[in-house]
Amino acid sequence: MTWSGTLLHIHIAPRGGAPMEALPEARLLEGQGIEGDRYLLGTGTYSPKPQRERQVTLIEVETLEALARDHALELAPHEHRRNLTVRGVPLNHLVGQRFRVGEAVLEGIRLNVPCQYLDDLLGRRLFKPLTNRSGLNCIILRGGVIRPGDVLAPDGV
Repeated sequence: MTWSGTLLHIHIAPRGGAPMEALPEARLLEGQGIEGDRYLLGTGTYSPKPQRERQVTLIEVETLEALARDHALELAPHEHRRNLTVRGVPLNHLVGQRFRVGEAVLEGIRLNVPCQYLDDLLGRRLFKPLTNRSGLNCIILRGGVIRPGDVLAPDGV
């Protein structure tokens, strides 16, 4: 599979339910998560049920555009609770695949599943419109610094 995409936004939160903070760059720690993020710190909403694939989460900006177009639902990059917003990346096809972003290498582990928590937190009905396009949960195989504008591509390309 040949593709190339772009990292648009990086967001973290220090704890579950806290507002997401935009970052000009982030350090991904191999096998752990994003420096300063709730799931690395063990303070996320789902931290009591640890899953290694919560190290970093991605969502396509095309999904946000489709929500606005098809459902009249505006969802800004700081609202969706995923760490990385990307363009041109076929996230649904990257389960079990390795890919690069900036200095880091990630592996897609499972598709993110929408949850009632996001609906409750934002006061919007997003569960159904986000079904099958709620992003990708990944592990960090090689850490490094990432920045908006970095290219995402299959590892080894």
